[in-house]
Amino acid sequence: MSFPLASITVYNSMVFGIFSNTQRLISKYRYGDGRRPCSLLDLTVASMLTGLASVGLGAPVDLVKIRLQMQTQTLLPSSRLYRGPVHCISSVLQTEGVSGLYRGAGAMVLRDVPGYALYFIPYTLICDFLTPDPNSTPHPAPSGSISWVTATPADVVKSRMQADAQLQRKYRGILHCILHSYRTEGAQVGLTLLTAFMSRYLIGFKLALI
Repeated sequence: MSFPLASITVYNSMVFGIFSNTQRLISKYRYGDGRRPCSLLDLTVASMLTGLASVGLGAPVDLVKIRLQMQTQTLLPSSRLYRGPVHCISSVLQTEGVSGLYRGAGAMVLRDVPGYALYFIPYTLICDFLTPDPNSTPHPAPSGSISWVTATPADVVKSRMQADAQLQRKYRGILHCILHSYRTEGAQVGLTLLTAFMSRYLIGFKLALI
């Protein structure tokens, strides 16, 4: 748990920083004033660029988290492949190269680019509507709930692909992962997606209350 908790703090601060700076750059380029409020189109572009940047930052962290979580399911500690986050990263680099750290990144793009657009646009609009004072912010739970509706299916695919290389490669790509999951699990895939969505929603809602 220490690795996800430590990394998520840095990750979220960087994502929000990228979004804010992207908004300012767009406003400065289009209007000559970085402090001017962005239009809906500007917000969409800034959100999608933030989602794309988040993949470059978060894909390796997410992969390490998934690999470490998967190996805790083994019964014998001696059968575990990784001793910790650093050993996991070095092992992936040695066996799969740099591209191995970005396995599942395609599914992550499908999750984060529309997901962040559906998060930051409602969040910004809610901020402007509920808090004219720029020093205060409203509760982020509503916008987070909207984004998770589209993000959760892609997140399930991403997690399966990242965990896939743990022992034996099963999926050839994103489409193959989706088709294989549907063919082998049928209607249970929907239950898996619903369970993942509820877990993400409840965890996010609790964190938002803190």
